[in-house]
Amino acid sequence: MKLTTHYSIILASESPRRKELFSKLAIPFEVQPAKIDETAEGALTPEDLAISIAYKKTVPIVRANPNAIVIGADTTVHLGKELLGKPTNEEQAREYLKKLSGRTHNVVTGVSIQGCGTSISFAESTLVTFYELTDEQIDAYVATGDSLDKAGAYGIQTMGGLFVEKIEGDYNNVVGLPISRLFHTLLTLEVIAFEKELSK
Repeated sequence: MKLTTHYSIILASESPRRKELFSKLAIPFEVQPAKIDETAEGALTPEDLAISIAYKKTVPIVRANPNAIVIGADTTVHLGKELLGKPTNEEQAREYLKKLSGRTHNVVTGVSIQGCGTSISFAESTLVTFYELTDEQIDAYVATGDSLDKAGAYGIQTMGGLFVEKIEGDYNNVVGLPISRLFHTLLTLEVIAFEKELSK
């Protein structure tokens, strides 16, 4: 299976995890992170919040690259009605992990595809349940430094995944990009295609 595209594609994200996941499509793309204010105005659902921030990431990149397809993404972690963003320090990381211990939380990634007459956004949700964690386990993980750049203070693809008892939904969504859904969306939009289809 080989994919191709007639578009310049830009991933508006500084996340190395999203870059790695998008690379699975094996099509040319570049990364241009957008520096934006990630606070959202008003009371939004978890899905609308993630979509709103993902869209905001695309705006300056589309403006600077009017002939490109720009993809923005944002992942949020919700425990009940509480939003757990990226912890600002180790103390907050411990606090988040203690809250997640033994409970189920919702990981939502918003994706926005903009440019060249295309404008579509969607959100993917995955439920993640943690084992009961001891203070020793939490302290050992936080000491690795892995929790500080991740929403919810853990990475499922690293040692943080050892805390996960079960997930319901897309694993890659928890990593930071629902690449399977994005793949099918880009196919539907004809942004990408199987190589033989474009050669007809």
